[in-house]
Amino acid sequence: MWRRGKLTDSPETVGVGRRAADAVATVRANRSWWDRDADAYHREHGEFLGDADFVWCPERLREQDAHLLGEVRGRRVLEVGCGAAMCSRWLAGQGAEPVAFDISAGMLRHARLASERSGVAVPLVQADAQFLPFRNNSFDIVFTAFGAVPFVEDSARVMREVARVLRVGGRWVFATTHPTRWAFPDDPGPDGLTATMPYWDRTPYVEFAADDRPTYVEHHRTLGDRVREIAAAGMRLVDLIEPEWPAGHTQEWGQWSPLRGAIMPGTAIYVCERG
Repeated sequence: MWRRGKLTDSPETVGVGRRAADAVATVRANRSWWDRDADAYHREHGEFLGDADFVWCPERLREQDAHLLGEVRGRRVLEVGCGAAMCSRWLAGQGAEPVAFDISAGMLRHARLASERSGVAVPLVQADAQFLPFRNNSFDIVFTAFGAVPFVEDSARVMREVARVLRVGGRWVFATTHPTRWAFPDDPGPDGLTATMPYWDRTPYVEFAADDRPTYVEHHRTLGDRVREIAAAGMRLVDLIEPEWPAGHTQEWGQWSPLRGAIMPGTAIYVCERG
């Protein structure tokens, strides 16, 4: 799911900067961060997300209105970086056959609790999106609402893995922070309206501990990078959604706010199909 804001309140984290972070350090840091933050994340955002609802982004775009996945009834669906798997439970209510996975045991614990509260259970798997433990051509739809893609060093590999488990003609839909936001500070107020670094600088955002060990890592790719990753995996981009900030929506979420949302996109949703 989308980050609730930077800098994290982890007691381990002492600083933040743009620095290199390899694949292993990225996975280790982000698994630990989401495990550690899972309780606080759901205390703060659980009501917004719901137990069985499908919200694509802080702009409150819902799948029931957008229909980005297409027909889901009777389809096998894989949710990447599911968090508490609320989207998969909503899909189960629409007649889909979802499977949800996340790298974080803490997040999957919340998925189990939400299944108990809602009475809607979906299969849960702990896995890394770069190494999917599923057979080739086993899903009709794969999706993620801010899961995994920016939290791994090799997002091109994630695209290839998704293409591998998708059936021909299957749909891959993923939401991320809009790439242009990388050039701006993560601030919902006026200070977040002035670009401070090059859009093309792909140096990761890293929060780190006193021993210089990364505690959270987020990787940036440009819009062109994403299109090339999709194409190289044998898929085609069929739509790109940039949700507008809805009238009357006053809630802030990290860097997302009515102020910023009125003048620039905060989310990009890529709709792809496997050829």
